[in-house]
Amino acid sequence: MRVFLIWIAAVLAIAAPARAFDTNATAAWVYDVQSGTVLMEKNSDTPIPPASMSKLMTLYMLFEALHEGRVTMRTEFPVSTKAWKMGGSKMFVEPADRPTVEQLIKGIIINSGNDACVVVAEGLAGTEEAFARRMNERAAEIGLTQTHLANSSGWPHPDHRMSTHDLGVLASHIIREFPELYKNFALTEFTYKGRVPSNANNRNPLLRLGNGEWTADGLKTGHTEEAGYGLVGSAVQDGRRVIFVISGLPSDRARAEESERLVNWAFREFTMNTLVPAGENVVEAPVWLGTAGRVGLTTESGVNVLVPAGAKDQVRVEVVYESPIPAPIRQGERLGQLVVAIPGTPDTVTPLVATVDIPEAGFLGRMKGAVMQLGQRAISAAGS
Repeated sequence: MRVFLIWIAAVLAIAAPARAFDTNATAAWVYDVQSGTVLMEKNSDTPIPPASMSKLMTLYMLFEALHEGRVTMRTEFPVSTKAWKMGGSKMFVEPADRPTVEQLIKGIIINSGNDACVVVAEGLAGTEEAFARRMNERAAEIGLTQTHLANSSGWPHPDHRMSTHDLGVLASHIIREFPELYKNFALTEFTYKGRVPSNANNRNPLLRLGNGEWTADGLKTGHTEEAGYGLVGSAVQDGRRVIFVISGLPSDRARAEESERLVNWAFREFTMNTLVPAGENVVEAPVWLGTAGRVGLTTESGVNVLVPAGAKDQVRVEVVYESPIPAPIRQGERLGQLVVAIPGTPDTVTPLVATVDIPEAGFLGRMKGAVMQLGQRAISAAGS
């Protein structure tokens, strides 16, 4: 195995050192989507009461049902007595109503309707208990390792727990898998049949706090006495998306202030850099017994890295591959790795693939290669 060290300086022109973010939240997780980098975490794998932030799992299940064609936006669900009697935040559905899926999505996101969640749970699974079992099964399948849900709404329950990491991963699934449905999270107002207009506004403070540099477009607040105030949020600046989760803040105002402070930090203290453009060769590797002596190695979609301010002189790039690479070689075949090490963040490992096909050489070519290798061994032996 050969390792090649490459120092990259020209593309990483950054000034002052990045400052660690000391959050007031009791648990937090911050993630840069484009680079796949965790920017900050605090008690992020600890299961905590997620309150209404766990409504994201109810929405994820509903979005999957829409995607699979089991329901449409016009599908109507009945309202049970259980749903109607739900306390806390409500969409204010009544037993005679037949709200559509489209209305229920808005009622959950904007009104944070506990009643709407029960309507969805019963509409998809028959009972809320059966829906909770389905949610737990699906959560495990998508990698939520510290999640156990007891209900569809986040209503306080000793067995209802999620970690901030799991909430962030769930948010990234929603954004990536359902981009059209995700647009609903940016809506600021919804009133079902004109009922209780005082509950019509989206509680997400970020939707009102965009500072002109970045724009917030989701996702979900949460609050109970046990959990404190929390938020699963996401914002975009110049095509770069950040997802974050905070929990345990003492007030609505503290949640809003901490959210804005965190998003500003995430965008200002880290810079996205294109290390390898898509399609550009990273290295020309020697080939053994092929019709060509070298093969270009490239990445499938380029390499973008997120660098903390001031870390340009500490970035290390390694190209790792077996040398020489034996023929035959197929275009697109993974033959090595590009490893980028940046202080304070996990290593970024990107596969390197062959740019062209290289067939195995014929008999004469293989004989020539064998003779050359014997000659090289003889020279090495003489030198020793």
